[in-house]
Amino acid sequence: MMRPMPSRPHPTSTVAFPLIVGVLAISSSAVCAKPVARVPSTPTFHLKVVRAYPHDPRAFTQGLLFYRGRLYESTGLYGRSTIRRVDLTSGKIEHQEILPADLFGEGLARAGERLFQLTWRSHRVLVWDLATLKKVGEFAYEGEGWGLCFDGRHLIMSDGSDRLVRRSPDNFAVVSEVRVRLAGRPLAKLNELECMGNIVYANVWQDDHIARIDAKTGKVTGWISAAGLLAPSQAAAADVLNGIADLGGTGRLLITGKLWPRLFEVELVPAGKVKAP
Repeated sequence: MMRPMPSRPHPTSTVAFPLIVGVLAISSSAVCAKPVARVPSTPTFHLKVVRAYPHDPRAFTQGLLFYRGRLYESTGLYGRSTIRRVDLTSGKIEHQEILPADLFGEGLARAGERLFQLTWRSHRVLVWDLATLKKVGEFAYEGEGWGLCFDGRHLIMSDGSDRLVRRSPDNFAVVSEVRVRLAGRPLAKLNELECMGNIVYANVWQDDHIARIDAKTGKVTGWISAAGLLAPSQAAAADVLNGIADLGGTGRLLITGKLWPRLFEVELVPAGKVKAP
């Protein structure tokens, strides 16, 4: 999500994070729609950091995806929103298009050879050619645009509530929706999304957690803590966690945030199989 101006995050760790393999807890817990205050004690997975990459610290990351060796990113803020193709290893921007100053870029998804980019409050999804990053169309929708991903058949969209809405990539029409529940209670502020089969990973805005959601039922099956990824000095100049991408069918994820100087490649490992360092 989405604010007219970036704000400072609330630091959650005072221990510097070295650019080496680390382990973070993932678990499930009952929460309401408000941000969760603490990490649950019983993990269902661990988050294993494999590698860190450079990331543009000026990028107010709203949408992230990886395809054919390249990173595609939607950035926000009025007058600064872009869609861009980035070299993962170097962090270099290979090509970008700047959105009109009255549009605030949001979630990003690929369907075939097209990219779909949400806008926050303009009720417009922009459609771009994947190869050229030239705009080839747009569709209208009601409400706010937050996160977006593609499950191989439908686009799945979040709007800041506890809803995930399936939409047709042909005309962006609503197909169905599901309400997200964590231990039976609504989980709202669902933000940037990534689809991996029947699983949707969702950032929770203004929280250091990622929800692992069953796309069919809306049930949260994992609660992932990403606290402490940045060193305190880096976190002081950065904004909130936001940005999840499937790393090309490897089972790994790429994770970053708004105005973050780093992007992290991570693995999900079942609890008990990896010992904490």
